[in-house]
Order: sequence, then C-alpha cells, then structure tokens
Amino acid sequence: MENKVVVTGIGAVTPIGTSKEEFWENLKKGKSGVTVIDHFRDYSTYIAAVVQDFDPQRYMEKRDIKKTDRFTHFAQAAASMALEDAALDLEKTDKERVGVIIGSGIGGLDTIETQYKILLDKGPRRVSPFLVPMLIANMASGYISIVYGINGPNSTTVTACASGTNAIGEAFRILQRGDADVMIAGGAEAPVTSIAFAGFCAARAMTTCNDQPEKASKPFDLKRDGFVMGEGAGVLILEREEYALKRRANIYAEIIGYGMSGDGYHFTSPDPEGQGAFLCMQRALNDAGLSPGDVDYINAHGTSTVYNDKIETYAIKRLFGEHAYKIAVSSTKSMIGHLLGAAGGVEMVATVLSMHYGIIPPTINYENEDPDCDLFYVPNKPCLRNINVAISNSFGFGGTNACLALKKYIPEGREN
Repeated sequence: MENKVVVTGIGAVTPIGTSKEEFWENLKKGKSGVTVIDHFRDYSTYIAAVVQDFDPQRYMEKRDIKKTDRFTHFAQAAASMALEDAALDLEKTDKERVGVIIGSGIGGLDTIETQYKILLDKGPRRVSPFLVPMLIANMASGYISIVYGINGPNSTTVTACASGTNAIGEAFRILQRGDADVMIAGGAEAPVTSIAFAGFCAARAMTTCNDQPEKASKPFDLKRDGFVMGEGAGVLILEREEYALKRRANIYAEIIGYGMSGDGYHFTSPDPEGQGAFLCMQRALNDAGLSPGDVDYINAHGTSTVYNDKIETYAIKRLFGEHAYKIAVSSTKSMIGHLLGAAGGVEMVATVLSMHYGIIPPTINYENEDPDCDLFYVPNKPCLRNINVAISNSFGFGGTNACLALKKYIPEGREN
C-alpha cells in the first residue's frame, strides 16, 4: 500500500519576497518583481526579476558563503525557512529517514563565468579550489544535507525548467515507497548572469519590452513577446501522512499525482500539437485517480512566449474538454518572471498557498485577448475560489515536461 504524502512546510526566496508571508502577500497584490538591470544595457533585453535585500548570512556560515554559488545560497535559505515553518526539529528526527532533492537547471553559472574570467586574466593558479563543488548542480542538495547531517536519499534533478517540479515529484515517489519519512524538495536557480543573458538574447527567447519592466511579462496576452528571466528558490517539506500526524504537524495539502513526458520534437520549441504537455497532465491525473472534471485550478507554465502559452492552452483544452473553461488558470511568472529550474518549486509553493487560503493569484499584465488563448486566466486581480484539486505544470528545453497534482487535505473522519 502506498503512503499518502503531505506538505507541512514552505520556504520561498523570490523577486517579490524572501519569506512565505511576503511572497504570498505580493502574489495576491499582483506585484511585479521585474526591474532594469543596468549592467545589461548593451543587451537586447536588460530587465530581469531579481531577489532583493537577500543576505545569505542569515542562513549560512560566513565561511561557507564564499565556497558556494548564489543558487545554493537561495536553496539553503528556502530550506531553512521550510523546516522552521514545518516546526521540524531535525535533532529529534532520525536523519537516516530524511532526504533532500533540489532541482536546478543550470547550477553555478555565475561561478563558471567569474572563475573563467579569473583563469583568462590571472592564470590557472588563481582559480578557486572550490570551483567544481560551487558549480555542480547537486551542490544545493548536498549542502543542505551537510548542514543538517542528513543521511537519507540525496539527489538532484536537472531537467531545465521542469527541474523543481521533477524534484518534488521524485521526493513524492520516495515517500510513497516508504524509503523516507521526510523529504526536503524544490528548486533553486541564479541565472541572471552575462552569459545566460547573451545566450537567451541570441535565441530571441526573452522579451524586449525594456521600457516598461513591470509590464513586460504578460502570459497569454496577445502582445506577449518573450519571457523575463528570474531567480530564487522554492522548497517544500514533504512527509508521509502517518509520520506528520504522529508529530502533530500542520498540514497544508496532500500531493496525490505526478506525471512526466517528453515532446520528442525539438531542442527548445514545444511540440506544436502539445502532445508532451497533454501527456504529463494526463499522467498526473491518472496517477492521482482523478478525472479532468475534478480539477479546479491550474498553475500554468505560462512563460509569456508566443508558442508556449498557445500550446499549453491547446493541451489544456484537449485534455479537459469543456471543463477547461471552468478551470481557473494563472501564471505567477507574470509577477516573478521565469526562474528556470527553480520555477516549479516556487510555483508549487504558490499552488499550495492558493489551495490553503482559497485565493488564486492573478495573471497580471493581461490586457489584450488572444483568440488562441481563450481560457480564464484570472486576469489582473486575484479571485476567491475553493480549490479542492489543483495541478502545477512545468515544461523545459529538450521537451521535458512534468506535472504535479494535489488536493486539499482533509483529515480522516472529517468531511470537506
């Protein structure tokens, strides 16, 4: 018999808040975290959604900060917040039954960029001896396990923009199997670097609406022209229900399904028929034992690129039929930009909080209707809605797709 898996803790480091509370308040307000990045003025895109007022010394030893990349700083901060939120005392927990999976699409890109410049300017002897451990994508998971002395499953998912969602999904599977009691899971990314901007600008994937940064990310809007890059981390504490109940933990929601798929189509462009997106959502529903009519809310991948939004909408309509028009669909990327490998972690945080509070955050900057995108995208203002079942989508380069399904947690013996 599979174990039920519940969410008991939340941590968020985002462009609109570096705590669960601040992030949620600004999501409800529809606040944009997008701003001009002055040192990118020579690029075709020079705006991004960056984390403000972040001090890693609040969460890490000073000596460790210099030995780790910014994406690891974000991950550790979010994990620390999530553990505190879950009121989980690891010193009183069997650490062999606690695991960590933090997804990252790129890892220590800033470290690579900085150290390569040192190599060219000053020679190989000046390169940091911590270069390799700083840049590898699994260091976020590794560092968290080192800080807390955790000995359970430890891994990393590197699946582009689906990394955070895959990390949570794999943690869900580990708990279902009973291979751990607690998993620290999510995504972290710090990609706002010169090389990343140069690459995405060359690919013409990012918006060029530099003159109005707060309005530049506009998922599903007819005039959308590309995504806005973001950074941050979203981490959840997942537990076997039995374990959470035994320690009288506060439970936010239950994760009930996980689906993956591949487009098998192109390096960067989504399958124009939306087959991969359709399959991962369908598989998540099948895994959860749900029918399409059960879903109340979809936290969309919603990147603000021309093709993604159109194809995701098409896939939703194909799977959900007429019910698609009754589902609330919103994109938090309209406010925080696209956090790449961290997107799924932060968006799962948003989805859990939406379900918990019965408030769906808006898709801001939605002003011009696109006939190809004709669903209810919760335009510009949040809406009140009782959410019993929700799904969260993530689609990545290489045609990697992931979807998580969750439902409102109702203790046994109580009716909704």
